[in-house]
Amino acid sequence: MADDLDLSDFAPQPAADASAPRSTRDLEAVYDIPVTVSAVLGRSTMQVSQLLKLGRGAVVELDRKLGEAIDIYVNNRLVARGEVVMVDDNRLGVTMTEIVKADRGV
Repeated sequence: MADDLDLSDFAPQPAADASAPRSTRDLEAVYDIPVTVSAVLGRSTMQVSQLLKLGRGAVVELDRKLGEAIDIYVNNRLVARGEVVMVDDNRLGVTMTEIVKADRGV
């Protein structure tokens, strides 16, 4: 089962006492901020001439295998990996299977 997304990875570190534990109240200010969530099935590289030849029904081969985890980004930052699931008869969703730990060195 996937871990819950830890919002403290996105919150700025307090200047006064960095060792103090965060509470839910510390993060309430960010709860209403909208973010963009993207699920990337895979990527492909091609020349512009190849791209211009694509038409309806064309298949673009991606760098992922069937059943392989997809990347989940929040505001263009990789935060998790997951699987595509069907939510209802005509909608897709993503189940998070792995949370990617933030690299604090950046």
